[in-house]
Amino acid sequence: MSVVSEIDTIVAPASGAGPSAVAVIRISGLRTRAVLEALTGGAPPPRQASLRGIGNPPIDRGLVLWFPGPASFTGEDMAELQVHGSRAVIHAIVEAVLGVEGTALAEPGAFARRAFENGKLDLTEVEGLADLIAAETEAQRRQALAQSEGSLRRLYEGWRAALVKAQSLMEAGLDFADEADVAANVSAKADAIAAPMLEEIANHLADRSGERLRDGLRVVIAGPPNAGKSSLMNALAKRDVAIVSEEAGTTRDVIEVHLDLGGLPVILSDTAGIREGRGGVETEGIRRALSRAEDSDLVLWVIDATNPVWEPPASLGANPTLGVLNKADISPQSAHNNAMPNGLVLSAKTGAGLDALIARLEAVARTEIGGAGQAPMTRTRHRVELVSTRDALQCFVNHDLSPELRAEELRIAARHLGRLTGLIDVEEVLGAIFAEFCIGK
Repeated sequence: MSVVSEIDTIVAPASGAGPSAVAVIRISGLRTRAVLEALTGGAPPPRQASLRGIGNPPIDRGLVLWFPGPASFTGEDMAELQVHGSRAVIHAIVEAVLGVEGTALAEPGAFARRAFENGKLDLTEVEGLADLIAAETEAQRRQALAQSEGSLRRLYEGWRAALVKAQSLMEAGLDFADEADVAANVSAKADAIAAPMLEEIANHLADRSGERLRDGLRVVIAGPPNAGKSSLMNALAKRDVAIVSEEAGTTRDVIEVHLDLGGLPVILSDTAGIREGRGGVETEGIRRALSRAEDSDLVLWVIDATNPVWEPPASLGANPTLGVLNKADISPQSAHNNAMPNGLVLSAKTGAGLDALIARLEAVARTEIGGAGQAPMTRTRHRVELVSTRDALQCFVNHDLSPELRAEELRIAARHLGRLTGLIDVEEVLGAIFAEFCIGK
């Protein structure tokens, strides 16, 4: 297939793969009206649904919507065809659109990219839109919606506008470098802008709640073999996701399941029992278990109530650990009295105590990610640019540098903030961002 030209009119199904009751086919570009004339007899009144036959000869009957640019999602002329969702109908209509000269199949993210290039969205809003499409929990939906509506854009553009003002002050001081009082005055005004911003950016970088909410709180189930880790995994997931066996060392690899706890995303990982490896495969499984525990936000250290040895190995890492005494249904009550402080006693088999564990996990999730600020950072890309911004500002507040170098540091800081929203050339990151979208968005 040939590469899509920027002047091509693009078409793609915007709904899921059929069969379904209704499918939406999107068209955007200069030839959109010509497509409607060829397939439906002409464009209906703007932003009004019109029931029409589609195709010549007819393929289906459906609703036709016409959005003249620039008042559309992409900023171009757009149309949507709402038709019956069989694969045959979708395929035939897309082929009919492609029969009109100047049309081409859309690539993933092509509609959103055109919206960005036409000034309808900035990069943070595009990323928020991608997160909104992928949201699995209520909290993720709220965060993604806020970002897609410009919460991060307003914050970052506000900082950038202030930096541009500080930069103009410093450059004005350079123009009057021979007048010491003028140079000192504008430098002080620039400092008054940059210093508070440096603190704001540092606080913004310290808040990882947005990233955790987007990616999910990582909880690892670890412990010695036969402690009931896989049984606990299945009980929390409410389905059989891990093999349960009396044989020690059954779990060899990391098994993951995504949970929704009170609207917050949690990624739960079952790992191999930690002991001296009895072979190459088990040893590798234990290595992966320890590695995953080290990268987690919380470790559930699960032990057998019939053999309650609480102390996790030092190799487990220093991450927060919650003790879980499992198999309480087959152990004497006296064994429970030696439980680790703040630990939990339960039976994955009977479900006793499971609600208390879920409540504890939800409380941890709310502490770590539920208190996200109004506009939390959500991606590594944001962090990279903001760290560079912070470093440049730290250089700027160093008065040992010459005024020329301090002005240059402000320019560098403003450039990195501009890369966040796409106000300056960021061609190298565009492909990665828009490739996250499905075709039709």
